[in-house]
Amino acid sequence: MGMIRAAGLGYEYLRYEEEGQEPEVTKAIEDVSLEIQKGQFIAVLGHNGSGKSTLAKHINALLVPTEGTMWVDDMKTTDEEDVWKIRQKAGMVFQNPDNQIIGNVVEEDVGFGPENLGVPTDEIWKRVEESLTATGMISYRAHSPNKLSGGQKQRVAIAGVMAMQPECIVLDEPTAMLDPNGRKEVLRAVRKLNEEKGVTVILITHYMEEVVFADRVFVMDNGKLVMQGTPREIFSEVEKLKELRLDVPQVTLLAYELRKNGVDLPEGILTIEELVNALCH
Repeated sequence: MGMIRAAGLGYEYLRYEEEGQEPEVTKAIEDVSLEIQKGQFIAVLGHNGSGKSTLAKHINALLVPTEGTMWVDDMKTTDEEDVWKIRQKAGMVFQNPDNQIIGNVVEEDVGFGPENLGVPTDEIWKRVEESLTATGMISYRAHSPNKLSGGQKQRVAIAGVMAMQPECIVLDEPTAMLDPNGRKEVLRAVRKLNEEKGVTVILITHYMEEVVFADRVFVMDNGKLVMQGTPREIFSEVEKLKELRLDVPQVTLLAYELRKNGVDLPEGILTIEELVNALCH
């Protein structure tokens, strides 16, 4: 059984235009079923309004479904008595780190979560050190978060979630507000946690280059799960991705155009190294 499971998941937003009027119903998610195994690196793709962020908020019970069921480690997110346990299992990192950082000093901010969980003081400082080391921020432990770059702040936010030792981290477009270097820093930190600590990672993004190293990719459109597979399987469907208003990695697109023009290349090339090797052979 998967660590995260959804069956027939649906969620409706109600929007009230004026007092006394019937609310307008918007289906943000419709009939989504999926399964995520422990230790996997999962990427969720989709253009703005596709429902990917709404799906992310269901994983740690920030939202509960209006239809269907979401399970986290066999606990239903609709069972109120399990919500606290679910949020200890699945931590969340948001798009804007300023919404998540509350401490005046980096190490105090990272220690805030485990302190609220009642972790003993000695263990808190041990976790702070481990989390800051894992995210490459240990040398900034005494700095003010206000003086950090966007990428550094996001890594502090990730360290804060890591210090609570969740088995799963959900990252909702964590690099959307960052420059290319900041994006690389954050992605490197996230991949390291997945590979070295075995943390299940669910990355919500619209940057195609970020999903190349994922174990599995889910593609959302208009609230529905429309594609799923390995990155290679997904990026082999260039035309379908274009129909869904999604880009593909530049190197994949180049290989696709070369194939169309008669060059003998395999489908779904993901990296420059793969393309160079395929052309040389």
